[in-house]
Amino acid sequence: MTFPYTRMRRMRKNDFSRRLMREHRLTADDLIYPMFILEGNNVRQAIPSMPNIERLSIDLLLEEAKELVELGIPTIALFPVIDSDKKSLLAEEAYNPNGLVQRAVRALKDAFPELGVLTDVALDPYTTHGQDGIIDDSGYVLNDITVDTLVKQALSHAKAGADIVAPSDMMDGRIGEIRDELEAEGFVNTLIMAYAAKYASAYYGPFRDAIGSSGNLGKGNKFTYQIDPANSNEAIREVMLDIEEGADMVMVKPGMPYLDIVRRVKTELEVPTFAYQVSGEYAMHMAAFQNGWLDKDTVMMESLLAFKRAGADGILTYFAKDAARLLKTKS
Repeated sequence: MTFPYTRMRRMRKNDFSRRLMREHRLTADDLIYPMFILEGNNVRQAIPSMPNIERLSIDLLLEEAKELVELGIPTIALFPVIDSDKKSLLAEEAYNPNGLVQRAVRALKDAFPELGVLTDVALDPYTTHGQDGIIDDSGYVLNDITVDTLVKQALSHAKAGADIVAPSDMMDGRIGEIRDELEAEGFVNTLIMAYAAKYASAYYGPFRDAIGSSGNLGKGNKFTYQIDPANSNEAIREVMLDIEEGADMVMVKPGMPYLDIVRRVKTELEVPTFAYQVSGEYAMHMAAFQNGWLDKDTVMMESLLAFKRAGADGILTYFAKDAARLLKTKS
């Protein structure tokens, strides 16, 4: 292992040898595409803080889904934009069987049964205050009553045909309660992807703009239920608990700033591990691309490959469609 008998650059000289020793590869199978939906027909709304990402009505969602299936993207994640008159303190609209998400799931599964549909289980799009749960008079999010509502929401998604329910709220005990209800109602094959290590991050700003909760949240924060960005061991405990309660897979969120957590989860717990390249990460990349500071295709793909190298089995990313297109041209 000494020079010149070992020359590390030998294997780097040619394309064929670089390909032979490549340790990780990104494919369309690794991608989950988050999509924002709203009421109406033929409605398309740009999101200023997320260039090239739009809010779509269900009819346009189906048009987009057709292309995603053709590109080989296995799963999409749905996030609703709820009209203000349907928001409330108790978030009853979250489990309305004819709600926006429920109708979107049914339409997608009818049109594209082979496409995996993941739904966000959380109350922030549905509350008047923008928190992920039901609050007391002081504004503190109450855990157990929130879990009761989350269970109803998850069950309504499963009944609509969701393949994966993804609790993103970070309430204690909600995975076990949701799993028990799904089992009791016969949805034994509905998957749970737990947002198990979701940090109280400042990278979520554009997402909150996209779903219309930033104005409701105002200067509030989510420090009492999301993980402190300074903590690592706490995230491992959260993941362990969610797996013990019945989660099939877990997520780390945000993504690139927390790749150390992805690596720890995959190495220490050896469970199906996903990461979310969140809206703030996307917005920063897009700003650099649009200003000509970074090359879009190469940096986009490098950023996604970093997730695979860290141990992620899959990535939720707003680059999913562009990345799948690029991968298809190179196949």
